[in-house]
Amino acid sequence: MQAHTQAQPNARTDTQRDMQTLPKTTISRAEAFLVDLEVETVRTDAVQSFLKQETVLVELETTDGFVGLGYSYTIGTGGTAVLAMLRDHLLPRLVGADARNVEGIWFDLFASTRATTVGAITSLALASVDTALWDLRCRRAGEPLWRLAGGFRRNVPLYDTEGGWLHLTTDQLVAGALASQKAGWPGVKLKVGKPRVHEDLERLSAVRDAVGPALDIMVDANQSMTYAEAKRRARAFEPLDLSWFEEPLPADDLTGHVRLAESTSIPIAVGESMYSVSQFREYLAAGAAGIVQVDVARIGGITPWLKVAHLAETFNLEVCPHFLMELHVSLTAAVPNGRYVEHIPQLRAITTAEMEIVDGHAVAPDEPGLGIAWDRDAIDDRRVS
Repeated sequence: MQAHTQAQPNARTDTQRDMQTLPKTTISRAEAFLVDLEVETVRTDAVQSFLKQETVLVELETTDGFVGLGYSYTIGTGGTAVLAMLRDHLLPRLVGADARNVEGIWFDLFASTRATTVGAITSLALASVDTALWDLRCRRAGEPLWRLAGGFRRNVPLYDTEGGWLHLTTDQLVAGALASQKAGWPGVKLKVGKPRVHEDLERLSAVRDAVGPALDIMVDANQSMTYAEAKRRARAFEPLDLSWFEEPLPADDLTGHVRLAESTSIPIAVGESMYSVSQFREYLAAGAAGIVQVDVARIGGITPWLKVAHLAETFNLEVCPHFLMELHVSLTAAVPNGRYVEHIPQLRAITTAEMEIVDGHAVAPDEPGLGIAWDRDAIDDRRVS
């Protein structure tokens, strides 16, 4: 009894000492909230319309006062489910953790959600946390994301999607492509998936005739086709010298993508609808992709995004990420196989500065952190939960 009594003060002293020696980088506050952003222009493809951007934000603060803000998104549904995953399961695990241990935190959160992985809700939640951790890491280091994530270059070629939506007329597609070309942008992307192949072909041919051979033209089917139809359309498109054929088939049709890639000279682009590094590994090992379009929100954050980018490099493939240009400009600049940034502005309502564009290239921000100039008052005004 006496030995037990004597041990108690020592145990309390040890606990107090541990609390006093916690690193200053300990996460003291973790908050998640949802902001709805109206679409900046009408956006349609072969399967859907862009309803709104549900922007899920996570703010982390450490005991020495550093604050990191990260985010992910949906295009209209599921945002509250992501928010519930964060508030009910992930954020409580963050308080008390060392914010410097980004890999360790990502793995711990992923492991704690085994029942819902691999899937969109969990990946989007993880991305909100992981991008906040990277924002903290960069701010603490006093470095911009493009350098801390690799530092390959600052300027990345830009292609425009805003002038290529499926509801636009042929004349509007041509006018948009010519405007992009005049602005010095090296590429444009056009949506395909009209009911008949001759409709797609007429639209694409008109743009190619207008801009000539020097402008890159990409096409995107948004997973709308069968293998047989995608093969038929790829054959019809081949004389137009397209840079890639994006998401021709459902993302889970690995066999179909392998067969399609073997049947056409047009590079097949996939990745925006993949939610794990292992899915990319299977596609790349099977030869099912020529362009890798990994999305930092849908893959689960910057930590797995970089793994996919480096995996693609080992297969001698280029990375052209999907959407989120304000974040992807820095990541594409960070890696040697980053080729293109997609121009679809969607954060202007809640930021105070736009992505810099010089001579058709997106310029990665050089300020410490993610490089996104958030407008906190505008964010607060648009909170929905």
